[in-house]
Amino acid sequence: MAARSIRQSELPGASPLFRDFVQDFAKVRSFYAHTPSLEGALAAASEVGLPAERRRRLVDELAGQNGVGDAATAASLDRLSTKGTVVVATGQQVGLHGGPVFTLYKALTAVRLAEELTRRGTPAVPVFWLATEDHDLDEVNHAWAFDHTEQPHRIECLTEGPVGDAVDRMRVKDAGLDAFESLSTDLPYADESLRLARGAYRPPAGFGDSFQTLYRTLLAGTGIVFLSPMSDGIRRLAAPSVRTSIRRADSLTGLLLRRERNLADAGYHSQVRFRASNSLLMLFEDARRRPLRRRNGSYWIGARSLSTDDLLARAENRPWDLSPNALLRPVIQDFLLPTAAIVVGPSEAAYLAQSAVLYEDLLGRMPAVVPRESFTIVDSGCAKLLRRHGLEPGDCWVGRRDLDAVIAKGLVPAALRGTLESQADGIGAAMQCIEEALLDFDPTLSASFRTSRAKIKYQLGRIRLKVEREALRRSDTAGRHAAKLSGFLYPRGHLQERLYSVLSFIARFGMDFADRVRQAAEPGSGRHKVLEL
Repeated sequence: MAARSIRQSELPGASPLFRDFVQDFAKVRSFYAHTPSLEGALAAASEVGLPAERRRRLVDELAGQNGVGDAATAASLDRLSTKGTVVVATGQQVGLHGGPVFTLYKALTAVRLAEELTRRGTPAVPVFWLATEDHDLDEVNHAWAFDHTEQPHRIECLTEGPVGDAVDRMRVKDAGLDAFESLSTDLPYADESLRLARGAYRPPAGFGDSFQTLYRTLLAGTGIVFLSPMSDGIRRLAAPSVRTSIRRADSLTGLLLRRERNLADAGYHSQVRFRASNSLLMLFEDARRRPLRRRNGSYWIGARSLSTDDLLARAENRPWDLSPNALLRPVIQDFLLPTAAIVVGPSEAAYLAQSAVLYEDLLGRMPAVVPRESFTIVDSGCAKLLRRHGLEPGDCWVGRRDLDAVIAKGLVPAALRGTLESQADGIGAAMQCIEEALLDFDPTLSASFRTSRAKIKYQLGRIRLKVEREALRRSDTAGRHAAKLSGFLYPRGHLQERLYSVLSFIARFGMDFADRVRQAAEPGSGRHKVLEL
């Protein structure tokens, strides 16, 4: 197993904020409480305090949610019940088939960071927050899988339940496992992957329960603990923080608007566009999760208004009716948990640059924000093709036509390629001399020749492209090689980790895939790793 690192700035689509967050933290230091590292997590751990009664109720609730579990989970819960134990938190939407494989990388980063904190004398437990209250069904009702030729295929599930409700209340009638079986039948560990999936998606499966079952099996022995915020017990535990956010709505709105301006002044984007009319809460009503708006001191849902006292009463008596938005959610999480570090992806790092002002006002502390581990997996077949064509994985992070052109260039006979390049250089130099001579004689003629020179350069480029395309056409295998590399390493214009589900990687590499990735993980490195398996 070989791994090599790539700077985040070399990845397609890297935002300026996340690039500086992982590569030049001093530029964004004012937006976060701690450095994105093990040292930052240790510093944040010293600020954590969780009242004994809240810790006891939390552990009781988590014990119920995690069921029998394995010995490692039981040990984590026992450790968490002890004063001084902190949490390394992460989380994700409960996507079909386990969601994109970066979800696994998040969980493994949290596991490894908790291990390192414990080794350094700060007992820590990894906790995975299941985003079961999310209501965007379109983001979780499908998965992408690759077949034996590394081509991407979308699999969509059939569901029942009211659209707009929390996804945890939706039932999965058909998880698309027959489609997955058909796609993966020629992959070496298809049977193992299917057993994992069929064990998780047993009718009437829910998104949250199925997701948790899948990852509990895949991460057995790591001690990770799962938390769903949809339970009444968690809602009641979180209620005091929700009520405080309602009482301080005006000041929190001002803080968020000022933070958005600060980010813009520093040249960064705001992940969440927050306005004075926005609130930090959503309301479950009539089987829908709907945003609450603020106007003239009242909360509005459609044309109906709720006073602050109405909302406070709901938070007190029916806490399951209220749900935090994306900016408040992590603060509620870390009110519940003794969190020393939160493991995030690029978008969440941007969220938290905004949420930091809420942390300071509502909690008086903020955990270290640590980037999740990021991987591109290269199997032996793709590794051979990369070497054959003299490519790096990053060369494949382009459109398919551009990759064809790169491969085609390498197929042109060396002698012909050398002739084309050297003669083009010679013609270019000769035309430069002519243009300079004409300039001394008549600037008008020189300008006219410059236009002709550009046309000649364009025609030479066209000849070179035609030669490359003909070389690609004559090759029986180069097109297939480009399709395989593009399909596996940059499917549909996405980094591999952001599209393909974890199930496809189990079908390709087996159930020990998670262990192999875990060995390569270096929490806090902030670099993307190319991992050859």
